[in-house]
Amino acid sequence: MLFAYNTNKCSYSEANTVLKKLHRAIDDQQHIQIIYLGSDGHTTQRTVRPLAVSGDRLKAYCLTRRAPRAFVIDNILAVYPASVTKKGA
Repeated sequence: MLFAYNTNKCSYSEANTVLKKLHRAIDDQQHIQIIYLGSDGHTTQRTVRPLAVSGDRLKAYCLTRRAPRAFVIDNILAVYPASVTKKGA
C-alpha cells in the first residue's frame, strides 16, 4: 500500500518514508493524492502526477489545479494512492 504520513518538520526517518513513496509513485507512474501545507499556512488536498524529485521539491502535474507545480517535500503532510478515473472508462 502506498501511504505515508509526514508531520511538518518531522524526523529524518518519517521524511525518508515520504520520499520513498514519492519515488515509488514516480517509478510506477502512479497518480497520488497529497495533503500539502502551503506557504500561507493552509492545507490543501491535491491529486498529482509526480514527475521528479529535484532537491527539496517534488515536481508534479497537479490534476486539481490543471497545471505543473513544485511542492516543498517537507510541506507534504500525507501521500496516498489516488483513484483517478479516465474519461470514457
